[in-house]
Amino acid sequence: MKKLFFLQAIGLFFGVGQSAPSAQVDVAPRDLEKRGPTCNTASNRRCWSDGFDITTDYEAKIPNTGVTRRYEWNITQHTDWVGGDGLPKDIAMLINGQFPGPIVKADWGDWVEVTVRNQLECEGTSIHWHGIRMLANAVNDGANGITECPLPPGATKTYRWRAEQYGTSWYHSHYSSQYANGLTGSIQIEGPASLNYEEDLGVFPITDWYYGDAEALQRSLIPRPGAAPRSDNVLFNGSHVNAQGGGEYYRVKLKRNKRHRLRLINPSVDNHFTVKLQNHDMTVIATDFVPVNSFTTSQIFMAPGQRYDVTIDASQTPGNYWFNVTFSGSQACGNSWISDTHPPAAIFQYDTVQPGTPTSQGTAPPDSKCEDFISYTPVVEKNVPRGGFSATEDNTLDVELVNKPWENFPERVYWNVHGSTMNITWEDPTLEYIAAGDLDFPERYNLHTFSGDWAYWIIENTSGIPHPMHLHGHDFYVLGRSPTVDSPFVAPFVPFNPATDISKLRFDRATRRDTTMMPAKGWVVLAFRADNPGAWLFHCHIAWHAGQGLSVQFLERVADIPGTVQLSDIEPVCTQWTEYYATSQCLQFDSGL
Repeated sequence: MKKLFFLQAIGLFFGVGQSAPSAQVDVAPRDLEKRGPTCNTASNRRCWSDGFDITTDYEAKIPNTGVTRRYEWNITQHTDWVGGDGLPKDIAMLINGQFPGPIVKADWGDWVEVTVRNQLECEGTSIHWHGIRMLANAVNDGANGITECPLPPGATKTYRWRAEQYGTSWYHSHYSSQYANGLTGSIQIEGPASLNYEEDLGVFPITDWYYGDAEALQRSLIPRPGAAPRSDNVLFNGSHVNAQGGGEYYRVKLKRNKRHRLRLINPSVDNHFTVKLQNHDMTVIATDFVPVNSFTTSQIFMAPGQRYDVTIDASQTPGNYWFNVTFSGSQACGNSWISDTHPPAAIFQYDTVQPGTPTSQGTAPPDSKCEDFISYTPVVEKNVPRGGFSATEDNTLDVELVNKPWENFPERVYWNVHGSTMNITWEDPTLEYIAAGDLDFPERYNLHTFSGDWAYWIIENTSGIPHPMHLHGHDFYVLGRSPTVDSPFVAPFVPFNPATDISKLRFDRATRRDTTMMPAKGWVVLAFRADNPGAWLFHCHIAWHAGQGLSVQFLERVADIPGTVQLSDIEPVCTQWTEYYATSQCLQFDSGL
């Protein structure tokens, strides 16, 4: 495959080939305003514009706004960077010098173009747009080694994608565990909602934070036991107090007697947590990018990669209230050192009172046991064909923790999926193979193909660690999963049993999202419609585990992929990367993802 890159004309060396766009209206990112007739008001959030509302299936129909949102990003590297908690981080990698990165804002149906310039000292990079469907557009998915080569230092490329869904998401580097150094940000796509509200508080990312360098931390997981490190802090929209007493709590203002929309995001590397606003309920209106029939709860468990759009009624006694983050008692899904001194929290303040520290600690939520809630119903209800499902060896993916040699390491901790560990080659992405007409993939690419209109997968977890599983290019249907066990590290593994478990699956009006939990010592069954040609990554969203190989690729509608991607879309950056990497000092030491 490498020979193909060196045969390219010099004129392909710079930039990335793109299909000619239709006539577009450029709108600056800061000018987030709805264009054309709209019926979306505080008293009618279900409506959006003529012919589009909350009941519109965005997989079948999206608005044609004629608008392209353009962004320009510089990715830079900083040593001993002082973050929003007041303490230095060894190595920070930032977009336009900020953390979190710039918010990508658009309206439903807009096109988004982001030009990325890599100014890192040594490492390549890529940007993945988490949850974005990328229909027939896998080449812009941003998964290096799968859909593209990494962008080398000094190079520039432009990603182009359409806001086919609406709601809340985030983006991050997919180059090893690089996003643990700060390469993340939020996505806010305006559209209808399943519940009325007056105020939109915007995105609210809550993330673990590590003072050490991401590569150093990932390398520390090579020998046994290979366990994920505790985070040093938890940041709320980039801020929090630190263990030494510095920093400050992030503060959100509520307008008394108003209903507020809050867009919760967990862009963590490892930490799963439960969030709770003391003395207030939250009403969930969307999970990931899927609008749901609203339901009210006092707390929400959030795995890495998951998003929840909620509304909050500011109807309590005016004051300052804790917004708390708590961890599962088993510590099977992460913890943070900051919990030992300052329980992670933000402050929600009514606008009629002075800022202050809440006087009531409130009550802790029940232990989540690392389990996300799946018993809700999407607004747009869909059914999964029952007749297409069967339990076979071909559609069962077993996840196991192993120790084995890898290149120059005599033994290292790795995750096997279906007997193989993901280990891509950055300079030979899967889509480049396909565009070149080569379907002879290395075994370590962990590729799975399937036929038919629907894909059904049983994922079984033999380990005592639950995993947040994320699929690129799709919303999947969560058909069912095994019960959560109380003592996952000592409990026996319980595989999927067709004789007793098929009847427990929910095929009608099933929950949809793009990230869900796979329980420890058990199983989860997922389905998705095979309608998006491409190579789509399915992986654990604990970044350390993805680096340890916990991923597979789904190769979908292979015959249709060449019609969606050309060699000229991929090779310009791949040529630059291959030439740069030949003399680079920053070499691949993990799965590459």
